This record gives sequence, structure tokens and C-alpha cells, in this order.
Amino acid sequence: MGKRVAVVLAGCGVYDGSEIHESSAVLVHLSREGAQAEVYAPDVDQMHVVDHVKGQPTQEKRNVLVESARIARGNIKDLAKLDIKGLDALIIPGGFGVAKNLSTWATQGKNCIVSKEVEDVLKAFHAAKKPIGLCCISPVLAAKIFPGCELTVGHDTECEKWPYAKTAETMKELGCKHVNKHVTEIHVDVKNKLVTTSAFMCNAPIHEIYDGIGKMVKEVVRLA
Repeated sequence: MGKRVAVVLAGCGVYDGSEIHESSAVLVHLSREGAQAEVYAPDVDQMHVVDHVKGQPTQEKRNVLVESARIARGNIKDLAKLDIKGLDALIIPGGFGVAKNLSTWATQGKNCIVSKEVEDVLKAFHAAKKPIGLCCISPVLAAKIFPGCELTVGHDTECEKWPYAKTAETMKELGCKHVNKHVTEIHVDVKNKLVTTSAFMCNAPIHEIYDGIGKMVKEVVRLA
């Protein structure tokens, strides 16, 4: 029987939720590996709603679970109901929702708070020695919760290709080891069973992001 993998979403859309292409890539690659995805999201209000045409916040209110259901085609559960017993691994795609709705990283950086539900889930998989896959900005969750862990968010020197490289430096300040990797590469922290890849932290063609996420998913399933 295929592995059962929890996929935790943070809304729908790069600027205020989960990055849609990353989330889709995770689901496609899990399917290709013969794994069964179980999608979850917290039943909470988004920090804010961003007009994705203008790139500006609006006055609208939206719910993270309701918005995430768009990506999951309605097949989604409240994160509060996640039971680790029947699950083999955890994957959290990126998108600003990770830094806004699953944590306060967007406004507080290294002094952020990870939401209790998300922290509890991460700690439960970690304690059970079940693998965790993180891409794009979501490795910051592990940086905050698992001091000394090894992660990648791509490169640590800012340039046109790596516009968010300062994130790597902030993660180092939290006591993590950041490992520079290209967008199509992954880093595996064997001790902590953490598999990370940069995805849209890199200004790269979408197929390269898709391929890097594929390697992450393949390794997560293998470790499970």
C-alpha cells in the first residue's frame, strides 16, 4: 500500500496563501510516487487578503481552510483533526501564507511565532521520526522549531536570481545550518529527517521549480 502523506496548506495564492504551482507540484509528484495525499489547513482567518493583480492588500476577509479547499478540490480537513498515527510523512509547500497564516514570519522574522496547531504537527512528525518536506519559505518553520537543523532555501547571497537570499542569513541567526543548493537540488538533514528545496525562492523557470519539488517529494516518500 502507498504511503499516506499529510500536505498542509496555508490558503490559495502566492501573496496571502499557499503557492499554487508548488502545491500542485507536490500533489502531482506524490501521485507519481504512488503515495496518497491527505490535505489539511487550519480553520482560521488569513492575516489579510492580497489583490494578486495589484499586489496590494484589500479589506476582504478570507478563511485559510476555505481558500485551501480550492487547491484540494474540496477534499480537505481541518488541521486540528490531523492524527499522525495513520500518516507516514508531512509536506508543507511555500507561499507567503506560510509566513502570514501559519506563522508571523512575514512581520516578525526570526522573532516570529509559529501557530500552535502547526508547531504541534511539526513536532509530532519529528518526534515520531517521520520525514518532513519543506519548500520555498516553509523551511523557516523548521528553523524556528528545531534549532541546529540543516536546511536550504537556495542561496545566501542576494542577486536577481535569488531575491530572497536574506532569509538564509536569518535562519543562520536562529542557529540552523543553511546549505546552498540550486533550485533543482534538495538538501536532506538525515538526523532530523528534513528534506528541503528552494522552489520559488529562486527566480527560475517553472519547470526547474517543479523538478526540484519532485526530488523533495521522492526523497520524503523514500524516507517514509
